[in-house]
Amino acid sequence: MVHCSCVWFRKYGNFIDNLRLFTKGGSGGMGYPRLGGEGGKGGDVWVVAHNRMTLKQLKDKYPQKRFVAGEGANSRVNALKGSKGKDCEIPVPVGISVTDEDGKIIGELNKEKDRILVAEGGLGGKLLTNFLPLKGQKRVIRLDLKLIADVGLVGFPNAGKSSLLSQVSHAKPAIADYAFTTLKPQLGKIMYDDFKQELELYKEELQTKPALLAVNKMDLPGAQDKYHVLMNQLQNPKDFLHLFEKNMIPERTVEFQHIIPISAITGEGIDELKNYIRKSLDEHANQEDDAYHKKQLLNLQISSTISYSEPPPKNY
Repeated sequence: MVHCSCVWFRKYGNFIDNLRLFTKGGSGGMGYPRLGGEGGKGGDVWVVAHNRMTLKQLKDKYPQKRFVAGEGANSRVNALKGSKGKDCEIPVPVGISVTDEDGKIIGELNKEKDRILVAEGGLGGKLLTNFLPLKGQKRVIRLDLKLIADVGLVGFPNAGKSSLLSQVSHAKPAIADYAFTTLKPQLGKIMYDDFKQELELYKEELQTKPALLAVNKMDLPGAQDKYHVLMNQLQNPKDFLHLFEKNMIPERTVEFQHIIPISAITGEGIDELKNYIRKSLDEHANQEDDAYHKKQLLNLQISSTISYSEPPPKNY
């Protein structure tokens, strides 16, 4: 998926990427002191991942944003062991990070049917509790949609970001001559022959990522001449810094691995761009694998050095 906006809004229109919920486990059931019966445990509250679910759907379906599990059954003569209270399940999309009110991570749900216990039910009354039930756990939790990505698409308004997105992926963004950048994130997938896809990304450390430059609108009159001027400016950036205001000059310039002239209208250069994207991703993944293996080897060497340098235990 490709993120085609320079500006990120937490909430806009139908898109919600975080939600705050109140959860409470069920209270336990009463014990039966005369016969030593135990009350049932209160129900638990679980967060469960579903592929066809969004945070917007969750909010619309449960506008109160309160999730309370069932109470445990009381112990009685014909059922000394009370039954457990009904669990409460909160349906959420895949790719959710769950944190408590203090920001501590409770867990993550990364695939269908992943589940996390967020509020435990109280114990039923028993001898240990003087046959009195315990209340369920109360917890305010926060759901955050994780935005994992391989590729981010950024550019000025009317640069053709939405048109390009519709060309390289299955996304269908609204395309028009807007005087502002895209406000609602537009997501798309680039499908390769081996079914590897792109995911969504937009982070401040964008400058540290491998970068490609797609020069769009090559179908317009005079585009070739402007393209040659641009290439000259990119190859000799210091010669053109005087054209910018001082506060517009970055401390660190982005270095492009490849510069590809394209037309999102005619499709010129789109296949070449997709091939370069895939090549860049594979190279970056290989570099990360090499760095990880070097780190593991270093840790192993350090561990071995420590184990060999430890003095033998003294016998007393």
